[in-house]
Amino acid sequence: MARPAMARSNDDEPVKPRPPKSVKPAVERETVEHALPNLDRIIHERMRLGILSVLAVNDTLTFNELKKLLQTTDGNLSVHARRLEEANYLECTKSFEGRMPKTEYRLTAAGRKAFERYLDHMEALIQAMREH
Repeated sequence: MARPAMARSNDDEPVKPRPPKSVKPAVERETVEHALPNLDRIIHERMRLGILSVLAVNDTLTFNELKKLLQTTDGNLSVHARRLEEANYLECTKSFEGRMPKTEYRLTAAGRKAFERYLDHMEALIQAMREH
């Protein structure tokens, strides 16, 4: 039995959502496939989208707060936060509280703008699908 193809979130490959089975016209498929290359692939990965989402509504969050909110591991959060930092979407501040290290994250202005563009793009895709 053949297994269905799964969307991949690799930064090097586009993510192509599968249209509902009731959607068959090529026009709708072309609209969605044409729009997907414009998605910010840095944000589109699930964990990075989660990080930006919670930071969009909080001024700052510590590493442990993010880890708890997103229910993830230290390593997973570190890798994705670093990727967002490299893109200048996050700012990371390291300090100490007593002898305990404290890492705080804040959304940068560029990160907020990129996140808003991403949300606008997703809303346009959803609207286009609903209109057809």
